[in-house]
Amino acid sequence: MGDLEIRAATADDLPAIVAMLADDPLGAQRESPDDLTPYRTALARLAADPNQHLVVAVREGRVIGTLQLTIIPGLSHRGATRALIEAVRIHADERGSGLGSKLIEWAIDTSRQLGCRMVQLTSDKTRTDAHRFYERLGFTASHEGFKLRL
Repeated sequence: MGDLEIRAATADDLPAIVAMLADDPLGAQRESPDDLTPYRTALARLAADPNQHLVVAVREGRVIGTLQLTIIPGLSHRGATRALIEAVRIHADERGSGLGSKLIEWAIDTSRQLGCRMVQLTSDKTRTDAHRFYERLGFTASHEGFKLRL
């Protein structure tokens, strides 16, 4: 993986992050790389919350991957804290390179260090390649997810 660095995202990373979010059929319908204003506002909210970890993977000064890790304290499972992985994206030039596995391993390791007893994620039903990827990493499709758009 060369000189790969996984670090907290900064405002300077937003154009690359948003471009990756928009670089697929689903993201193209919901993201707006031409207007970073809402993303700047969201980044400020994330930075102010110690349970939010928006990270980027960088190689040779270039942002090539991202994910968001959210730590969720809870009562169920005997008061277990869990982690939620969201918005995993790998730059098109890097897909299949092992970078996705490295990012998920980072998220799992960080979750353990923060005392989490479970890591969970959702993946759109149409992302069958992503489902196979997560299953290879040991995730189980144990639940059916539901969303209500507001």
